[in-house]
Formats: sequence, C-alpha cells, structure tokens
Amino acid sequence: MFRGKFLAQLAVAFRRNQLRLSGQLQLLQRPHVFDRFLRSLRKSKWVVEVRPPFSGPEHVLQYLARYTHRVAISNGRLIELREGQVTFRWRDSADHNAQKRMTVDAIEFIRRFLLHILPAGFVKIRHFGFLANCQRGAALKLCVALLRAPAPSDLLTPRQRNAIERRCPSCNIGTLCLLGYIPNGCVNPPAAPSSNLLDSS
Repeated sequence: MFRGKFLAQLAVAFRRNQLRLSGQLQLLQRPHVFDRFLRSLRKSKWVVEVRPPFSGPEHVLQYLARYTHRVAISNGRLIELREGQVTFRWRDSADHNAQKRMTVDAIEFIRRFLLHILPAGFVKIRHFGFLANCQRGAALKLCVALLRAPAPSDLLTPRQRNAIERRCPSCNIGTLCLLGYIPNGCVNPPAAPSSNLLDSS
C-alpha cells in the first residue's frame, strides 16, 4: 500500500515538473527513462521500517499529553528576559534528565512557542460532565463507590502520585510551591518573583 501510494505521488510530481533531477539523476528527466525507473521500483519488495518508541508507548502518551492539556512552557521555567534574550530551563533527556539553561533571542523563542499552537479546528482537551473541575472530586468518589472499583490513586505509580501531590522532594512533607531558582554559586540570591510568575503547570 505504501509503495503504491508513494510511486503514484512521485509520478504526479514528475508530470508537474516538481522534481529536481540533477547530477546522476539527469537521465531521469526523460519521460521514458523515468517510467522505466518507476516500473523497476514496483517490482522491488519494499520494507517500510516502523521502529518502536524508545521508551515504550507510555512514554509517547506522556509526551503527547503535554500538548493536549498544557501550554508549551510553564511560567516556572522562564528565568529572565534581558536585552532581547530569553533564558529558560529545559530538561536534557540525553544527560539523565539534567535541568539546564538555554538563552535564545526573543524572536526565536516566540517562533518556537508558536510551533506548539494547535492548527485551526483543533482544541485543547477540556473536561466536562463528571470530569469537570468544579465537581470532579466528589463525582469520581461516587463513581468509584458505585462501580466498587479501586481508588484512582491506587492505580498510579509513586512518581505519578508524587507529581499530583506536588510534595517537596527534600522533606516529602507539605505542598511544593515553586518560587524561583537560585543559580549555583550565587552570593546574593534574586528576590522572589511576584505571584503572577509562579509555576502555572
């Protein structure tokens, strides 16, 4: 199926002069030579390689969920805007998820942010019914009781449960409220940001 669709579109592109056939491919500019080339490709067995995700389907769903429920970057990751340069935190998965800083031009930052805006006709997920924010807590408890099902918290991994509770990673007591970051080696830590700069994730 993939081979047939691909070759059909390739033939259409050739008829519309949309292919750049230069160098060793100049001979394919002749229609009869190109048709012979396509016939040889139809006789070959194609193997369409579909690799599994690196960390399993759970990792893919976790990655995509960021774009269906949240914005591209939360306020807590924005560090500063100075002289047209934006500095923000990011997590390097190739370096054991180490948190690093990156500074880019403000225009480049806006360009990257706009890449995550959904196209026309697509919307962020908004819950309604028993999952609506105003009644989700009570409604879910009622659903669990009526279905005699295990509590939703019992189905979560320790890491997921900790993320929901936003526990302090140091003392594991209370609710974590991110106020800012003190750079390593900083003698005079910066003042705590205003409330509108708190982590909104």
